Amino acid sequence: MTLSATTAGTTPGTSAATGVPVAPTTGLRRGVGVGDVTLDPAGFWGRRQGVNARATLGHCLAWMERLGWIANFDRVARGETITDRPGWQFSDSEIYKLLEAMAWELGRSDDPALQETFEALVARVGAAQDADGYLNTAHGHAGLAPRYSDLAMGHELYNTGHLLQAAVARHRTGHDDELVRIGRRAADQVCEEFGEGGRDAVCGHPEIEVALVEAGRAFGERRYLEQARLFIERRGHGTLAVRPLLSAEYFQDDVPVREAVALRGHAVRALYLSAGALDVAVETGDDALFDAVARQWDRTVARRTYLTGGMGSRHQDEGFGDDWELPADRAYCETCAGVGSVMLAWRLYLATGDARYPDLIERTLFNVVATSPSDDGRAFFYANPLHQREAGAPAGAGVNGRAEGGVRAPWFDVSCCPTNVARTLASLGSYTAAVDERGIALLQYAAGEVRAGGFVLTVQTRYPDAGAITVRIDEAPAGDARLRLRVPGWAEGATLRVNGGDASPVRPGWADVTRTFSAGDEVALLLPVAPRFTWPDPRIDALRGTVALERGPLVLCLESPDLPRGVTMENIRIDTAHALEEHGDGALAHGSAVDGPADDGLPYGPPPSERVGRPALGLAFVPYHRWAERGPATMRVFVPA
Repeated sequence: MTLSATTAGTTPGTSAATGVPVAPTTGLRRGVGVGDVTLDPAGFWGRRQGVNARATLGHCLAWMERLGWIANFDRVARGETITDRPGWQFSDSEIYKLLEAMAWELGRSDDPALQETFEALVARVGAAQDADGYLNTAHGHAGLAPRYSDLAMGHELYNTGHLLQAAVARHRTGHDDELVRIGRRAADQVCEEFGEGGRDAVCGHPEIEVALVEAGRAFGERRYLEQARLFIERRGHGTLAVRPLLSAEYFQDDVPVREAVALRGHAVRALYLSAGALDVAVETGDDALFDAVARQWDRTVARRTYLTGGMGSRHQDEGFGDDWELPADRAYCETCAGVGSVMLAWRLYLATGDARYPDLIERTLFNVVATSPSDDGRAFFYANPLHQREAGAPAGAGVNGRAEGGVRAPWFDVSCCPTNVARTLASLGSYTAAVDERGIALLQYAAGEVRAGGFVLTVQTRYPDAGAITVRIDEAPAGDARLRLRVPGWAEGATLRVNGGDASPVRPGWADVTRTFSAGDEVALLLPVAPRFTWPDPRIDALRGTVALERGPLVLCLESPDLPRGVTMENIRIDTAHALEEHGDGALAHGSAVDGPADDGLPYGPPPSERVGRPALGLAFVPYHRWAERGPATMRVFVPA
């Protein structure tokens, strides 16, 4: 790829970057600000964003207060000798992700109570910052390990990265206040410590790279970008200490970024690193680095990604497996990896305009990010398997020590996912649309209003429950402009109407309407969301002989509460010769339950066609994002055909 010169891009620190998580200084496209999108509170995403604001932010704050993670900052500020610090060494990052979520939320809504809470939390964080800008509650103070004494697992730079992203969110939403000053001092200290002539080292958990680039963009500091570039180039040379049962691949420290062929190792680390590398490539015009990351994305999506968009096949290291290693029952698919995937795909879209990237974002948002939080926003999935063999035990009211428990839990011993969901939902509006010199593109469909690029658009839809999306133009630029609508890759048979005219077929990719728009014009996109069968690639050994159901952008699943009486999940077979039927927001499939071999020998026997079974079962599939809402359950996405 040849990276384009600045056209409709942004300049660091300018108002053009207001309200967006990602603001490249070069390129043709930019996202819309969080304050430029108002989601209908009754819509799929508007309701979730509202629950996030009303419940999840306070829930996360209360848990971190209860466990003493926030008090760690108070103890450092008081100069205590600390020998009994609660929380993992990365617990500071959860406070920073919560601050980022609060900053985005305050950027899109006026909430005096939240503003007061935000300022009080910032003050406690800032009181713990050292005079030179270093800020950490697990290292560098009396009773704690020295600064940067465990770069492999200490997470100091990782924590600072999340602090910087919170500071950028505050700055991008129109404030140059204490959190911004805290973040800049911390970034300056990192550059002093790790810049040219300083420590030649990297952090075991990438995150500082993507944060430094965005801080450089926001604050107009070129040296932050240069520091991110140094971290990217240093990685992959085996400099990090490797603990037993891990490997250099776990840290992406086995192969330089430019030489890797796919994302590998710890999934969240890999995705954050790739997002940072892509940002560096875009800002420096490094085509070779950009192409390397884009190729790795291609290979990873084609061979190492689940139907839900989830990434990460292995529990041992929360990592990617090999090509085609995608077992449904052992899928890890950490929620944070879903967030990281959205981050990477969004950057690829802004740089290229390729519809494949928002396609994957849609899949991941609906089937990973939306799956994690409970309906009330106070419990979460950490891992997202596609097959639950045994119903999980109720999570209870305490801290969950298992990431893969099969139930949403209110909090985790490692509780990175709740705060990551919180910051993603708070900033979600920015990912729904993008503007360029020709007009505006709608990328994710949600009922509400979008104000950007000279347009004011009202989007009316019940998507994903229904496939009709009507876009009313309330205001438009003078002269010809382009309204671009994304047609998802699964949407064969989609049609487009302009002002009630004849329906025209549109292919997956982009449906463009270019004209001089007037107030009251309407563009209607109809996407075919009827349920459909989806078969896995035969090279995925663990899924051979199975089939899944999808409905529009939603992956469906079969859940034990919906099984006919006396039928167990492991005996179900789907009859793909029968057409699927719509069933609420899910689907009704035809199938049967066959008896397996008797439990008095090896678990093998005649083919299912020769076994006694119950014919013609009606099987109700529901959206995967709702599974386990009715309590612990068994569940399957891929069912034997």
